[in-house]
Amino acid sequence: MTTRRELFALSGAALVASAFPASAQDTAAPQGSVRITQIRNATLHVVYGGVRFLIDPMLSDRHAWPGFEGSVNSEERNPLVHLPMTKEEIIDADAVIVTHLHEDHWDEEARKVLPKTLPVFAQNDADAQTIRGQGFSDVRVLSATSSFKGVQLIKTDGRHGTEAHYAKIGKILGQVCGVVFKQAGAKTVYLAGDTIWQEDVAAALDAYRPDVAILNTGYALVVGIEGGIIMGTQDVLSVHRAAPEALLIGSHMEAVNHCTVSRADLRAFARANGFADKLRTPGDGETLIV
Repeated sequence: MTTRRELFALSGAALVASAFPASAQDTAAPQGSVRITQIRNATLHVVYGGVRFLIDPMLSDRHAWPGFEGSVNSEERNPLVHLPMTKEEIIDADAVIVTHLHEDHWDEEARKVLPKTLPVFAQNDADAQTIRGQGFSDVRVLSATSSFKGVQLIKTDGRHGTEAHYAKIGKILGQVCGVVFKQAGAKTVYLAGDTIWQEDVAAALDAYRPDVAILNTGYALVVGIEGGIIMGTQDVLSVHRAAPEALLIGSHMEAVNHCTVSRADLRAFARANGFADKLRTPGDGETLIV
C-alpha cells in the first residue's frame, strides 16, 4: 500500500509535520521550492524566496468569540479549534498579508500580539488606513507591481459570494483580494483568498499560470441565500479544469462556524472526479514543500 508520505513524494509535494520556521528543513528543500504551512482557517505561513510571509492571521484562542450572526451553525463559538503552535512561532515572520479585514482573517488577538513595526500588506487604501489606525506603522498596499525583499506580490481580485449575496449583504462581504507570489527561478504561487469561482479567478489563472494555487475551500454558508461565500467542491473542480497542471491546496476549513466542507469531503470529491493527485488538504500545523 502506498503511504500518505509516498503519495506526497510522487506528486512533487513533500509533507513536513513541523511548525515554521525550521531552518534546517528549509536548507534541505530543493532550490526554488516553496514552504507552505497550514496554521488554522486561512492563516498560513508561506516561505517564498527565503522570505517568511504570515497570511491572514486569526490568533484568538478556541471559542473566544461568537459564531457569525446569520450564518449556518452560528450557535458554535469561533474559532472551533486550538492553534497548532504557539503565537510566538506564528508571528515570527518578515511581513504580514491581510487579504481583507473580516474577523476570521484579521482578529483582535492578531492585532494585539503582532509587533506594530512589522510590515503589513493590505488590499487597498481603506484597509491600510484602518490597520494604521490600529497602531501599525509600516502598512503597504498591494498592487499589480508591489514587492517585498525581491518577491513580487501581485494583487488579484475576487468575489466573496454570489450576486445574490452581494444584493443582500454586500456591505458586510465587502472587497477581497488574492496574491500571486513570483520570483525568477521559483514556482509561481496563487493565493486566491476569500472568493468563489468566477471571472477574476479564471483571469488570474490564465494570466499567471501558477504552479500552485491555494484555495479557501470551506464553502461558508449564509442562512437564506443559496451558494457559498467562499469556494466549495464545484469551485475547486472549476479551478482544476482551468489549470489542470497546478497543484491545489485546500485551506480555510474546519475552523469557523459557517464552513461546511471538510478536508475529508474535499478529498473524497477529488477522488470521485479524478484529480486527487492534484489536491492537498494539509491539517493544522502541517507543512508542504512544493
